[in-house]
Amino acid sequence: MESMSTSSNGFSSFSPRDLRELENKVEDPADDSYDGMGACGFVLTGISWLLVLVTLPFSLCVCFKVVQEYERAVIFRLGRLLSGGSKGPGIFFVLPCIETYQKVDLRTITLDVPPQEVLTRDSVTVSVDAVVYYRVSNATISVANVENAHHSTRLLAQTTLRNILGTKNLHEILSDRESISGNMQIVLDEATEPWGIKVERVEIKDCRLPVQLQRAMAAEAEAAREARAKVIAADGEQKAASALRDAADVMSLSSAALQLRYLQTLNSISSERNHTIVFPFPIELARGIMRR
Repeated sequence: MESMSTSSNGFSSFSPRDLRELENKVEDPADDSYDGMGACGFVLTGISWLLVLVTLPFSLCVCFKVVQEYERAVIFRLGRLLSGGSKGPGIFFVLPCIETYQKVDLRTITLDVPPQEVLTRDSVTVSVDAVVYYRVSNATISVANVENAHHSTRLLAQTTLRNILGTKNLHEILSDRESISGNMQIVLDEATEPWGIKVERVEIKDCRLPVQLQRAMAAEAEAAREARAKVIAADGEQKAASALRDAADVMSLSSAALQLRYLQTLNSISSERNHTIVFPFPIELARGIMRR
């Protein structure tokens, strides 16, 4: 194929544009079997058809194949992709000896990214795992452009997770999971497009911190809570002192008000069934008795 490109490592691969042209190309059925095969391919194809005709109807059991609704079959004839793209769903015909096919599942696949040890931008080591949902969008490209699309996607997801988290601070990883998941999905989708893979969703599952860091963060949070509690208690004491001062000012205007407060306090103590009752005794009265 003239549009086949050669990568830097010496291996040839089909670009998505070339394979789309290959799938959309419509040729005459009689010429489809011999496109680019040469004389040897022509002879082998003829022998294969002769073998099918001689062994009828038993050869039909070998030649007819079935793929499910969620599957596609990529067919190779003498090592070359057949024009017209993948076949299916349903029944398709395979010539014996010269044609091979590979089934591709188009359903969404759930990929668990194992925990990755990541050093964040603020030099904190965390262990993060994720889950990736992807599917094969183009069966022909996924077979022709990469040896194992699923394994390659798994390795790329692990590397992408480490690279993205390495540019984030710890508080960003803990608070901006949705943003990190969205960025990771965009990067993975762009990287796997030449492989015929469509990344549908990425989710960060868990972020594990070292035990020492968890203890330090817990101590910091406890100290912050204690500081807030002391501030609240001091504020309450200040308000209570203000209220007591206002009450003292009101009671100083009338001498009977203090006596009424004494009686109210005694009433409150007696309602609790205490055996000991503290009764305030005026100092002026005590001084008068002692003088006598």
